[in-house]
Amino acid sequence: MKALILVGGFGTRLRPLTLSVPKPLVEFANKPMILHQIEALKAVGVTEVVLAINYQPEVMLNFLKEFETKLGITITCSQETEPLGTAGPLALARDKLVDESGEPFFVLNSDVISEYPFKEMIEFHKAHGGEASIMVTKVDEPSKYGVVVMEESTGQVDKFVEKPKLFVGNKINAGIYLLNPSVLDRIELRPTSIEKEVFPKIAAEKKLYAMVLPGFWMDIGQPRDYITGLRLYLDSLRKKASPKLATGPNVVGNVLVHETAKIGEGCLIGPDVAIGPGCVVESGVRLSRCTVMRGVRIKKHACISSSIIGWHSTVGQWARVENMTILGEDVHVCDEIYSNGGVVLPHKEIKSSILKPEIVM
Repeated sequence: MKALILVGGFGTRLRPLTLSVPKPLVEFANKPMILHQIEALKAVGVTEVVLAINYQPEVMLNFLKEFETKLGITITCSQETEPLGTAGPLALARDKLVDESGEPFFVLNSDVISEYPFKEMIEFHKAHGGEASIMVTKVDEPSKYGVVVMEESTGQVDKFVEKPKLFVGNKINAGIYLLNPSVLDRIELRPTSIEKEVFPKIAAEKKLYAMVLPGFWMDIGQPRDYITGLRLYLDSLRKKASPKLATGPNVVGNVLVHETAKIGEGCLIGPDVAIGPGCVVESGVRLSRCTVMRGVRIKKHACISSSIIGWHSTVGQWARVENMTILGEDVHVCDEIYSNGGVVLPHKEIKSSILKPEIVM
């Protein structure tokens, strides 16, 4: 089987982290986002992954080469010279996706995190015999999204309603598809939307089916959702009784700590924290609802909550970092500084407090 991951653009919503690496390579729970997906695809027998990309393909490919051999899976790029939306890239990668087997192929949005129930999706797709399957997820506020209206018992999709004013349902497109090769005949090589132009036509012919995603789902393409996604992901590890979760007297709730990270005495860590490789957390530090990326040093008695600390940054003694502060790569926060929602570009030194959410260039 094959899969196409829609990597797309510049990752502007996740800046300043994406100023250093392409968005799919930003770590989520100590692993590049895209690797969560590739490993799950490999587990259900996918042998080739095509990345549809229009930005820095060489960075992505160089990085993923080592995983190709490790995972025993082929990873190639299909590069757009102009943005082609969510359907155009499928037409562009047609030759890579179609082979004699006639097997369906997966299509994924690169910033979606979930338990990836691909095996169940393959079974569902074979059982209904339609042309395309989409994964849907239930949400509390459907008016913010495009809602999928479907027949509950069979999963047959009736129609799509964009940001409905009146309640028509609470299931939205989760950005995970399984498509027969014949779907490619419906797509022209031009900027097109699979959600707005291709799926409604397949639904009108009664050949589109939706499967409700079990477990959690999050689009982690922006900082607030990234932090929420981390909570949901760690919670799912807890439900599976995963040995990856840290334990100990200084840990509260669900916490991931890379084995090469060092944590000092008298710290209180958690809930919902990921600490990356080579990090040094000095004594008396308080961390909650945050991600601390590779090579970060957090000095004594600093306090970090609801924030993302980029690679090789330093947070000074008694500093307080909170309220969706995002530090880019190699940012140095001096001692006793307060940051309330600061978004700091890479290679900066912060010598005065950031009292209200703002971007520090």
